[in-house]
Amino acid sequence: MSRDPLAGNTGEDMDLANLSTKRQWIADLARRKPGEVLFSLHHVIDLEWMQEAYALTRKVAQRAIAMVLEAVYEQDFRSCSYGFRPERSAHQALRTLHSAITRHGQYWVLDIDVRKYFDSIPHDKLRAFLDQRVTDGVIRRMIDKWLKAGVLENGLLHLGTKGTPQGGVISPMLSNIFLHHVLDEWFEDVVKPRMMGPCTLVRFADDFVMTFKSYHDAKRVLEVLGKRLDRYGLTLHPDKTRFIDFRPERQGGTHPDCKAPPFDFLGFTHVWAKSQNGKKVVRQRTAKSRLARALMAINEWCRINRHLPIPAQRDRLAAKLVGHYAYYGITGNFMSLQQYFRQVPKIWRKWLERRSRKKELPWAKFLPILARHPLPRPKIMQRCTAVSEALS
Repeated sequence: MSRDPLAGNTGEDMDLANLSTKRQWIADLARRKPGEVLFSLHHVIDLEWMQEAYALTRKVAQRAIAMVLEAVYEQDFRSCSYGFRPERSAHQALRTLHSAITRHGQYWVLDIDVRKYFDSIPHDKLRAFLDQRVTDGVIRRMIDKWLKAGVLENGLLHLGTKGTPQGGVISPMLSNIFLHHVLDEWFEDVVKPRMMGPCTLVRFADDFVMTFKSYHDAKRVLEVLGKRLDRYGLTLHPDKTRFIDFRPERQGGTHPDCKAPPFDFLGFTHVWAKSQNGKKVVRQRTAKSRLARALMAINEWCRINRHLPIPAQRDRLAAKLVGHYAYYGITGNFMSLQQYFRQVPKIWRKWLERRSRKKELPWAKFLPILARHPLPRPKIMQRCTAVSEALS
């Protein structure tokens, strides 16, 4: 691969007047030079760039480098990747998955779990992938410094050759780059052309599922997927990786090689149900583990903050409820929202009652408090399925 300076890669033709110009310059350069090495990028990281990084996070240097990598790799990343990317979300991933199953009949589902993904990425292979696109010395030395920083476990520092920086804002970008090469490109460029029928990959960071029109296609991919990941130092979790027979009508029962529905993805349990007009549809409900975790978080917050004035408690609980509705408030999941809404006041009353051991707070006395300080009721915030399906 040629290492001669690329046209437009020295920064001399770039207007440094504003941040958006710099980002656009990097993006245009990466778009004009697909698959080519970019080795002079660090000059964009000036005072203005660092100020923007500081506004986004207090780990300033990592954010600044991540902003450069984002401008480059957004030109390369595939549409199947949704996690930690601008203008992409988990709800878009859920809509894509829903469409693949219900509109395209891809009923054979591989629910994949990679064992300890963020701790398992081999540094040498990650560096090799970065060598294909970004070799700027300043940027690469900074990344190497963070990779070599080690992991703190039980108060001891472990220097290793695997894993992304612990808690670092650069980690999501590096992990996306790694799976882009290991999984996304492989699936789109190698797997799809060899399949008998259509198939879809939906990935959010290290959480991903594959759907197939053909049982045989799904089985073939499952047989080689473990070998593909092992080649790059990753391991499928044997108990959490599942082959799901998600056909709406399974005459003769579930296929013997498969597990029966439902399956979980991005905090939602996916299961077949009937709409109000009797049509079979896929419902995405809050996973039981996520609901339990959310209620445990409410319980812990109320326990620690029960000394605060009631209006202050109400405001914070209301914010937590609204945040929960913003993510889990999708079409067809109203009953799960109601379950969460019903439990929060019970938890709140329990810890208000324990503010003083001498006083009791029966529901008869708590209800007027709740009337004066009402909590926001459940609300569907995301229309992730077709309105015509008339889900409740």
